[in-house]
Amino acid sequence: MQAEEYVWRPPEQLVENSNATKFIRQHGFRDYAELVRRAADDVEWFWKVAAEELRVEWFQPYEKLLDLSDGIEWAKWFLGGTLNVAHNALDRHANSTNRNRLAFIWLGEDGAASKYTYGELYIAVNKLANALWKLGVAKGDVVATYLPMLPESVISLFATLKLGALFLPIFSGFGPQAITTRIMDSGAKILITADSAYRRGREIPLKPIVEDALAGVNNVRVVVKKRTTHDVPWKNERDVWWDDVCENQPKNCLAEQVDSEHPALLLYTSGTTGKPKGAVLSHVGAVLQPSKEIYFNLDLKESDIFMWTTDMGWMMGPWQVIGVQHHGGTHLIFEGAIDYPPDRIWNIVEKFQVTQLGGSATVFRQLKGQGNQWLKKHDLSSLRILGNTGEPLDKDTWFWLLKEVGKERCPIINLSGGTEILGCFLLPSPVVPLKPSTLWGPGLGMDVDVVDDDGRPVRGRIGHLVCKKPAPSMTRGFWKNPKKYIETYWSKWPKVWYHGDWASVDKDGYWFLHGRADDVIKIAGKRLGPAEVESVLDQHRAVRESAAIGIPHEVKGEALVCLVCLKTGHKPSDELKKELMGTVVSSMGKAFAPKEIVFVRDLPKNRAGKIMRRLIRSVLLDAPLGDISIVENPDTLEEIRKAINGAKGRSMI
Repeated sequence: MQAEEYVWRPPEQLVENSNATKFIRQHGFRDYAELVRRAADDVEWFWKVAAEELRVEWFQPYEKLLDLSDGIEWAKWFLGGTLNVAHNALDRHANSTNRNRLAFIWLGEDGAASKYTYGELYIAVNKLANALWKLGVAKGDVVATYLPMLPESVISLFATLKLGALFLPIFSGFGPQAITTRIMDSGAKILITADSAYRRGREIPLKPIVEDALAGVNNVRVVVKKRTTHDVPWKNERDVWWDDVCENQPKNCLAEQVDSEHPALLLYTSGTTGKPKGAVLSHVGAVLQPSKEIYFNLDLKESDIFMWTTDMGWMMGPWQVIGVQHHGGTHLIFEGAIDYPPDRIWNIVEKFQVTQLGGSATVFRQLKGQGNQWLKKHDLSSLRILGNTGEPLDKDTWFWLLKEVGKERCPIINLSGGTEILGCFLLPSPVVPLKPSTLWGPGLGMDVDVVDDDGRPVRGRIGHLVCKKPAPSMTRGFWKNPKKYIETYWSKWPKVWYHGDWASVDKDGYWFLHGRADDVIKIAGKRLGPAEVESVLDQHRAVRESAAIGIPHEVKGEALVCLVCLKTGHKPSDELKKELMGTVVSSMGKAFAPKEIVFVRDLPKNRAGKIMRRLIRSVLLDAPLGDISIVENPDTLEEIRKAINGAKGRSMI
């Protein structure tokens, strides 16, 4: 059977016991598809009943669900209501019979580990919140973190939100320039960091990077968690140790009762060009969207252990922490690399009985590239659900996850949305059949569509992914730049959110993503998503991952260049290059034959695991790179440059 014809069907027991099925029956729907249609047709109905089903707690009940008086672009939700993310995801559980339940498990790369119950986390958060208040943090201020995945990352999130301040997580792999940009743009009053962190057996100094980032920056206090034993640069008038400021603080702190629209998170999007943009997410949006998806689509249960391979500086970090803890559930976070040692991730799953395992397509391709020898050493029977985000999941890796990791028991919840909505436009539920690499369809309460260049709905071919109605988690604009927000999302078609992704819906109604619209390749007038070519290459036995790039061509308009990373045991050769060329031609047609295939060790990516095709294209064309602060592995750019300047010279491109 061809991949396009394969359909995975959920086990009956999974469907019967799911949160989605309970809700479907409660509201009298035939199936999940009918529920999704109703939720899109009547978003006000859905978000009202969702808030009830998800047990959102209000200090003051809302009076009006949705206000569009300022236009769809500036929709306001749950007007008159007051709440707080920290109360919903922490305080109410700590002050109930859930106080002794595990909130999260933390694993350090050096073997350190700790577990926090809701009661213990509540005290730690209150101590930091009181310390931040004494350092001058008030409602509406910005508190930034530059931390790896430590317990203090979770504590900082809730302490900040408890005060009604905005939480700004900065990816722990960023260099000084990226930190400076975000601190200066946000006007952050506090930066919380650590002296160092562990990754791949090495101590990574963080405080010296902060010193460089804050050179010339005034009015920022720095709170430092001691993770290692090394001395660090220090400024007495600015810097304080975490343990010192928290030590004698009161164990109680009431959560600020904020308006539902009050900003909670300030998450900077990587973007593709220019300065990063700060997406502002509200308290009600931060409560509802992650908890909705983790409940209906990841099917969280009381006994589950939920783990996503993420950093707090990526949207999925706050998404996991808030979404799981809103339900009083347990999640797992870890410091360091997923494959150090090589079977680390599988050992964690077995030892801690992880039930939901999620990560980016890049992570799973990396693990698949190891072969199955590490996988087979561990009992992974605790897994119920697998998840992917960051970029499209190629069919080869999808099948590997389904058959080798999940043993065909576990649905692959392939999801896609963005920082700007703290969640997803597209994702399946465990109760629906799946095709390889599909995202199945719209998320609940998300009225999305695929349209052509004129904004008309299309099926059976690639078009633009759009959203036609507002949702509570949509960004309330870009920080200090409302004009850029409108230009980015609302200017292509009137009153329609343009997300910038290529998508399609096949003849059976299954939705697929085909990469970013700004990565599109147009060869002889034919538009091609890079993911389509990459999926073909990635199924080859020798290929670990690939990137397809369009470059100018005097006849065709653009020509295709493919960068290929090989699996262990395979070496670059003219014979292999010819074979890969033939693979693309046989699948895509002669018109899409690559002009060149370039073998490289790795591809530049951001923390979300997305391949930075814009930067690859700039290297290929010897053009200025622009902002590269978002790249996790910038050394790859120079390696690519050397590869194309090799024996054949740049003339091959």
